[in-house]
Amino acid sequence: MSFSFINAQQSLKTPAYLQLGDTIAIVAPAGILKPSRKAVVLQAKKMAESWGLKVVLGKHLFKQANHFAGTDDERCQDFQDALDNKNIKAIWAARGGYGSVRILDKLDFSQFKINPKWIIGYSDITAFHNHIHNLGVETIHGMMPTSLEEKPETIIHTIASLKNALFGKSLQYTVASSKYNNNNRTITAPIVGGNLAILASMLGSESQLNTENKILFIEEIGEYKYAIDRMLQSLKRANYFTKAKAIVIGNMTKVKKNSTPWGSSIEQLILDVVPKDIPVFFNFPAGHEADNRTLIFGRKVQITNNTNSYSVYFTKKTN
Repeated sequence: MSFSFINAQQSLKTPAYLQLGDTIAIVAPAGILKPSRKAVVLQAKKMAESWGLKVVLGKHLFKQANHFAGTDDERCQDFQDALDNKNIKAIWAARGGYGSVRILDKLDFSQFKINPKWIIGYSDITAFHNHIHNLGVETIHGMMPTSLEEKPETIIHTIASLKNALFGKSLQYTVASSKYNNNNRTITAPIVGGNLAILASMLGSESQLNTENKILFIEEIGEYKYAIDRMLQSLKRANYFTKAKAIVIGNMTKVKKNSTPWGSSIEQLILDVVPKDIPVFFNFPAGHEADNRTLIFGRKVQITNNTNSYSVYFTKKTN
């Protein structure tokens, strides 16, 4: 199997930032959208329309095929139609769950590579982020329509950061430091990554990342500590940490308790896997929590560690 890795010196394509009147598509490439969630998807459509955008819904968006939002072919068709339609400027995954990898190799990205557009989502959508990174195009790790199920006051920054990213506004965050942060350096490099389980599942495929001289972002939900360690060890053996510039740890949500105690914090677990000379920044607000700040994967960021906080600044690119 041949790999087409993107190194840190290569400049990725930036899809066109959205403008008033542009059209985006909401599709469901993975988990099922139960009838009770139709209202929140329509709420997200209304929100995007309030930004001056037009929104089209995937033909099979609310289909049900056991675990999935339609059959593999139906989900693939919706995604492929959005990829090929030049009038659609962004594809917004309605939710994650599981299933993106099942359609990844069915998709034809030839038109997308000519006319790239924003792919938006997190969690299971990491499969797309990784694969499209290796095609040389930036993607957006950010909220999905189902994120609107959270209390409105808890997702103000989540919504604002997605809108800013889509319309080409600056992205800059200040994050409270963790006692586990192990550095005091300023790091500048492209950021890549996503959900830990999906990152591990991409190993050995053409969607595997090259993290050399890059900042690796990781988040996870609902795993035991031993499972988190196992996946991190897999990434370590695949050299994900060896030559990385830094590691940014997002939300590690709902960590399960095993009958046999692990014996250390989740932060120490991570530090025990990552080489000692690699800077690690904890507590970045992205992942499976209401406060889910947008990241532009493939974009160069500058991380500066201060006394009580660290800042994350995304370089501005025009297109």
